[in-house]
Amino acid sequence: MGKRRKALRIGLIGDRDSRVTAHWAIPLALQQSLLPHSGTLRVDWLDTPRLAQGLDLEPYSGFWCIPGSPYLDTEGALRAITFARENDVPFLGTCGGFQHALLERARHVLGWSDAAHAETDPDAMRTVVHALPCSLVEVSETIRLTAGSHLAAIYGLPEIREGYRCSYGVNPAFQDELFGGSLRACAHGEDGSIRALEATDHPFFVATLFQPERRALAGIAVPLAEALLSAAFRHQSSQAPIQSSSQEAVHAGSAA
Repeated sequence: MGKRRKALRIGLIGDRDSRVTAHWAIPLALQQSLLPHSGTLRVDWLDTPRLAQGLDLEPYSGFWCIPGSPYLDTEGALRAITFARENDVPFLGTCGGFQHALLERARHVLGWSDAAHAETDPDAMRTVVHALPCSLVEVSETIRLTAGSHLAAIYGLPEIREGYRCSYGVNPAFQDELFGGSLRACAHGEDGSIRALEATDHPFFVATLFQPERRALAGIAVPLAEALLSAAFRHQSSQAPIQSSSQEAVHAGSAA
């Protein structure tokens, strides 16, 4: 029996819903991205009520905060994002994941206990995520990537074209404070609005308002999924010794 790394575990932060296209696309994007790696992959759905109850996050080498908000338990989603941020675990957020990465920073880094998401608390005084002036539901646009950013390096392009299914984004009233220090905007839409963020003090912390994962449904490679998986393998290598295994396989399941 040979020795190889134990299965890489990626946790999907959010509440699984078969009606959400991205929830079909994300596991597929990750499985497609596994091909260049000599390892196996386990994808676990981490529903937000169990996250709020204290679900163990130590086994995971990467997290993807998925579209489909409002989540059943916002605090559960934020707990997982905080864990990834504080423990240098690779993190990717798309759509709702982008919005909640902003909310987590506002509450847990900036200390804004009253920071809110307008989708669930529209009358709050400090809605760091607000309704967009123009909905981006089933809209595509050309997105300009910030030169020198991690995101630009992942795509290897100055501009990309991606699609959305979203109605909420960064509230400009709080934009300057949210993006001070280690958090930077790394992509902008055609109207100049922020479409992606990344943390400069973290090995891999990226979130996008757009949904690149949908390309996997057409058999097209998803650079962000590939980058997350590569970062997760690096994290696993830095944390765990090689273990003996003969039965691990790529699959998508539920966390125990």
